[in-house]
Amino acid sequence: MDAQHWDEMYRSRDRIFSGNPNPVLVTEITDLPPGQALDVGCGEGADAVWLAQRGWQVTAVDVSETALHRAATAATGIDGRVTWAQADLTSTPPPADAFDLVSIHYFPLRRQPGHTALHGLLNAVGPGGTLLFATHARADLTSRKDFDAAEYYQPDDIAHLLDPTAWNVLTNETRPRATPAPAGTRHTQDAVLRAVRLS
Repeated sequence: MDAQHWDEMYRSRDRIFSGNPNPVLVTEITDLPPGQALDVGCGEGADAVWLAQRGWQVTAVDVSETALHRAATAATGIDGRVTWAQADLTSTPPPADAFDLVSIHYFPLRRQPGHTALHGLLNAVGPGGTLLFATHARADLTSRKDFDAAEYYQPDDIAHLLDPTAWNVLTNETRPRATPAPAGTRHTQDAVLRAVRLS
């Protein structure tokens, strides 16, 4: 993953995102007791802060130093419950069995041989923990010269890779976005996977 590309994107504007937590996170996670959470591709930190304000201890990871600095500077009222970390989780997996929640929202998770990066993220979910994956629905994605939508995971792809003896899929669906699409895009639907690791 190209850290320079993402740094340049974040530096191009004072704020990229709304500053509000992703609605899928709010909808799907409100009923969970707080524990250890991994926020994959945390960006400007709204999800991490929202989780921390609800008692979660959050490891918020992004490849962009600019995004992390912006997130840490803006974060208030969380009493050290977020650890901001720069890393590329597509090449360096997080610790295994370490998290009660692994939250992956709109993270460009490209397919790799053997699904290496994906398995690293799945393995980070501890027994009884939750995987929450949300992305733009495939129907809303348009391939172009520098982007092939088929190279990136959709929730249904991940669901089919989960061992049914080790995971319970609670949600695997496409739903209308709860917030307006980002400017200049036509994203109208979210594709969502929520699964609990059994063992």
